[in-house]
Amino acid sequence: MNIVVVGAGAWGTAFALHLSRLGHTVTLAPRRFEQALTLASTRENADYLPGHVLPRSLQLGHELPPLLMEAELVLLACPSQSLRDTCLRLQAARGLATQLKLVVSLAKGLELGTHLRPTEVMAATLPGLAVGALSGPTNAAEVASGRPCAMVLAAAGADEPLLAAMQAALSGPTLRVYRGDDVAGVEFGGCLKNVYAIAAGCGDGLRLGDNAKAALLTRALAEMVRVGVALGARAETFYGLGGFGDLVATCTGAWSRNRTFGQRLGEGQSAESLLAASKSVVEGYRTTRSFFELVRERGIDAPILTETHAILYAGKPPAEALAALMGRELKRE
Repeated sequence: MNIVVVGAGAWGTAFALHLSRLGHTVTLAPRRFEQALTLASTRENADYLPGHVLPRSLQLGHELPPLLMEAELVLLACPSQSLRDTCLRLQAARGLATQLKLVVSLAKGLELGTHLRPTEVMAATLPGLAVGALSGPTNAAEVASGRPCAMVLAAAGADEPLLAAMQAALSGPTLRVYRGDDVAGVEFGGCLKNVYAIAAGCGDGLRLGDNAKAALLTRALAEMVRVGVALGARAETFYGLGGFGDLVATCTGAWSRNRTFGQRLGEGQSAESLLAASKSVVEGYRTTRSFFELVRERGIDAPILTETHAILYAGKPPAEALAALMGRELKRE
């Protein structure tokens, strides 16, 4: 299959490497021309995924029109806040994409202001195209190294034979893809887990221990289900790879940007200084704001999310946020 991966951060690069190993014709398309030149000359993404050689079979490009001429599948591996601009670039070149069957988002965040999920942004900017989301517990370095993992692919506007064909194309000996039809649930799970990973990281920074983290993850899952269902998703989706699986990996992995960000907050650093020093996007930071606005508007009970928002946007010390959670009115589980 001819596949284009738009966005050459750690995750886009790792997934392009995975697809190239499967024998597909893969083009990795960085958003910046300078990055494309660097990757082409060094055959390594030293800024975002160091130590992984980009094989000659993995093509590199920048301008979308020529890349789309034979593309059957496009994966958007850009941050959620730049997804709309990326889709508009894709739409401008869409007349050349005569073979394109599906566009899939790898982003895990809501658009600020509109609170739209990635596939909702894609559907609005790419009318008439089948769009989907691919999510799950996947550390980029492990995927790039070919370590085993599993994900879930959910799509809107794609018939079952097309979805099954894409599932088969994305799967291989080290990455197993499941199909799903609850696009909202898969995307909400991928977004919310970043919020809870920041909270879990705060606990690590405060050195609260394993008991506290286990309790947080358990209550975070309950909150994830409550928020997701209130926003139109199905409860069972959050017990799968896109919910519970991604939650556990992101809240416990030493590699997790969101967890590490929270840990530094717990150790006393400010959100502003951490964001200024980070090369990579911490999706949970802006996603927390979007979800906080949503749950406040709709009257959804989300205490962990609310306290995380207070830490990030009101300067509340993490220890005080913990005390507020522990001091809530007692109730049945």
